[in-house]
Amino acid sequence: MYRIVRKEELRPTVTLYEIEAPLVSKKAKPGQFIILRTDEGGERIPITINSYDPEKGTVTIIVQTAGATTEKLKAMNAGDYLQDFVGPLGRASETEGKKKVCVVGGGVGCAIAYPVLKAFHDAGAEVHAVVGFKNKDLVILEDDFRNASDVLKICTDDGSYGEKGVVTGPLEELIKQSIAENQPYDEIFAVGPMIMMKFVCKTTEPYGVPTTVSMSPIMVDGTGMCGCCRLNVGGEMKFACVDGPDFDGHKVDWDLSVKRAGMYREWELKKHEETCNLLNMKAEA
Repeated sequence: MYRIVRKEELRPTVTLYEIEAPLVSKKAKPGQFIILRTDEGGERIPITINSYDPEKGTVTIIVQTAGATTEKLKAMNAGDYLQDFVGPLGRASETEGKKKVCVVGGGVGCAIAYPVLKAFHDAGAEVHAVVGFKNKDLVILEDDFRNASDVLKICTDDGSYGEKGVVTGPLEELIKQSIAENQPYDEIFAVGPMIMMKFVCKTTEPYGVPTTVSMSPIMVDGTGMCGCCRLNVGGEMKFACVDGPDFDGHKVDWDLSVKRAGMYREWELKKHEETCNLLNMKAEA
């Protein structure tokens, strides 16, 4: 079993967990994920690794409470044990050999974007970042992004912090500026809600900027057996968990991916409500 070493509530629905998992921490790379179960009868869910410390033997994940299992996880505390914590899984993000990159993160996707951004930074690249949130109260990892970025743009939908609007506006401005200065980006890396990644790709494509997207948000089973994360990439069928999670964003069939990402939304909401009610009954008892 795997001990929760530290639990930190970043926002009301976003929580950081540091898990004691020595073998996973020794092999982990940016962009990879783990599969966890809270208890013996729990479901398996894939969560992308936020950071890892081989010396301490720990792995950090950041989780948004949105379903039954994440609600169970939120009810656990430091000192409690997870039933399973398996990984690292998936292909690591390719961060070597780039001179100038821009990393785009949306919402809790910033927890996935940050380790990739830091890997670019540590490899010597000039790193720009554009991150977006619904409002100021949902901003996470700002200091981490700022410390590892040469340029950081923060956006909020309502304008309560940073620039008002979505990430594509500042992103396009940075692309135009880089081209005007004859220092174009070698790559754009994006992760966040499906619709955000779709429009990031539509923004970068006219400028011919290579764009990589992490399709981890679409994963369910994490092993390829369920088939829920099937993608059409350049006319070929791929699985986000096995073949990715990183793909060429300009080759992804976004209409299919956006549709697939919403297939289980009603079921997830129902199971989330059932779990909340059960936990409340236990707490009252």
